[in-house]
Amino acid sequence: MIRVVLADDQPLVRDGLAILLASTGEIEVAGEAEDGAQALAVCADLKPDVVVMDIRMPGMDGLTATAELTAKKTGPEDKPHILILTTFDHDDYVYDALAAGASGFLLKDASVRELIDAVKVVDRGDALLAPSVTRRLIAVGAFNRRRAGGPERASVAAASLTPRELDVLEEIARGLSNAEIARSLVLSEQTVKTHVAHILGKLGVRDRTQAVVFAFENGLNAAASE
Repeated sequence: MIRVVLADDQPLVRDGLAILLASTGEIEVAGEAEDGAQALAVCADLKPDVVVMDIRMPGMDGLTATAELTAKKTGPEDKPHILILTTFDHDDYVYDALAAGASGFLLKDASVRELIDAVKVVDRGDALLAPSVTRRLIAVGAFNRRRAGGPERASVAAASLTPRELDVLEEIARGLSNAEIARSLVLSEQTVKTHVAHILGKLGVRDRTQAVVFAFENGLNAAASE
């Protein structure tokens, strides 16, 4: 059973999400919060697996709460995976939320099935991005490369990755799970897991979501963006 905390300032949204998620029989809504500060307190008490987090909330927003939750100096088992659920057209925090440690980004116009699948995806440690979010990351990555004056860091990272590791990174950037990558590249799932571990170590990032951020920021996702 996946234990979830819902963080959104609108009671109707929380109620609707709770009903939808609980209907699966695989997800338990363990608690709710109406702002970021309350989300931190609830998570400290309940230690959920996943937090479905809105960004724009009064007081402490979801971006700050995400950074606080993922920066906790405790074991990884005490850090919930964060799924950002928001109205994308009005939020400019996609890149910042992922850089802060969010595991996924989903729009509020997503279907029930997409929401349920998203919770399951981030719970198992995979990255999840809505297609429009991917396009935004591509744009942000291009901007950051222009601002930085060149892809020097990317060149160093790319040189350290094998061709197969670059293939796997491109698939990660597309939001594919290990099983999906294995099918796409005709590899065993265990081999994919090994490649992912090597990629994280070589890029110096803590998880596959951060690898996605690095790939988009440094232009290592060319194939994924085509």
